[in-house]
Amino acid sequence: MKTPSPRPTWSLVIHGGSGIMTRTSTPPEQDVAARAGLAAALAAGAAILDGGGSALDAVEAAVRILEDDSHFNAGRGAVFTAEGTTSLDAAVMTGDRKAGAVAGLSASRNPVSVARAVMEATPHVMLSGVGADAFSADYGLEQVGPDWFHTDERWQQLVDMRAAGGGDAKFDASLKYGTVGAVARDTAGHVAAATSTGGLTGKRWGRIGDTPIIGAGTYADDRAGAVSATGSGEYFIRETVAAEICARVRLRGDAMQAAADAVVRDELRALGGAGGVILVGADGSSGWSFNTPGMYRGRVSANEPALVAIYGDEP
Repeated sequence: MKTPSPRPTWSLVIHGGSGIMTRTSTPPEQDVAARAGLAAALAAGAAILDGGGSALDAVEAAVRILEDDSHFNAGRGAVFTAEGTTSLDAAVMTGDRKAGAVAGLSASRNPVSVARAVMEATPHVMLSGVGADAFSADYGLEQVGPDWFHTDERWQQLVDMRAAGGGDAKFDASLKYGTVGAVARDTAGHVAAATSTGGLTGKRWGRIGDTPIIGAGTYADDRAGAVSATGSGEYFIRETVAAEICARVRLRGDAMQAAADAVVRDELRALGGAGGVILVGADGSSGWSFNTPGMYRGRVSANEPALVAIYGDEP
């Protein structure tokens, strides 16, 4: 009797930000809403992968769900700058090391799709500001007004910051929402990563974090795997966290999880950086690593059911 061929392996991992999320500090309604958003994003990406679709299509679909969910700091739920505006960043990368990124968007509904368009329809890797929005509109991607991005909770965070004396924005792990992202491996063996963020509450001077910086917050390489990051962006840039993890796998032969733990829990923390990463390996392995009390996260694969988690004591 012929042995049945094993089912092709695919994997998907998502995140919705890191910070001080604990069971005692998180309101029950916030817990429920975050888990529902993560589950919806997993379902969108998994449907594509299970049907033989590409890792790129899957990560874009998952991130678009999170961008449209006001409970996360990306797209509709983005935080406000010091001037009371929104400034959105995103990036995508595929395992053949093609990449696209945008920074400082203000009118595009789904920044992750603009980043993909930069990768596929221009000779460039990164566009910024009014030029990025103009490209998005010219390309036919959906444009929205400021009201689409406005949420009362995010506005109140800015009001509270101003009332406390203002000052330059800096990473604060007590902010329970953050960057969103997805990484995937498809049945053809290719990987992809996508990340999107609204940045920091009260950010000034056109500040850009690690999300759109290829190699810092977003990286994919079929020879190693794919990584999407969330946390204190300046430190992720200095450590080139996402690329460093993949380099350890490709050049030293480290396991993806071991490489992520070494970079996030040891090297990044030693610099003073807080946050986490999600990852998939070229072999279909998947996981995450973070040095904060919690991280909104979820994963699913061809061989395992969907799992969502928030707190550090969850699987």
